[in-house]
Amino acid sequence: MKNKIKSIVSFAFVLALSLPVAAGAQFGIPAGTGVPEGSVTEIIISVTQWLLYIVGFLGIIGFAIAGILYLTAAGDDDRITKAKNAMLYSIIGVIVAIAGVVALRFAANLLSAGNRL
Repeated sequence: MKNKIKSIVSFAFVLALSLPVAAGAQFGIPAGTGVPEGSVTEIIISVTQWLLYIVGFLGIIGFAIAGILYLTAAGDDDRITKAKNAMLYSIIGVIVAIAGVVALRFAANLLSAGNRL
């Protein structure tokens, strides 16, 4: 039974390693497929930038919602406190996103020796 499992795993491993060769993947990515063609560093920086932009956008939306909560509190101290906390956390989120974008661009410029990625 163990030999049978070993042979199946070995076959799957060899098949997985030979599929890119059979597909011609060693010759590069064909044009027009939408697959990123940059280096791993460029792809990681791009994904990180998108995530930081999303965090910033959600922080701004959270700030708007907190403002609406504050306006509709109607003097209720508990709701005012919740709205103020939501505003504080939204501002912190936006600041973290902005700081992340700045740090990412600084690191990208530092690693690329001044060439913009």
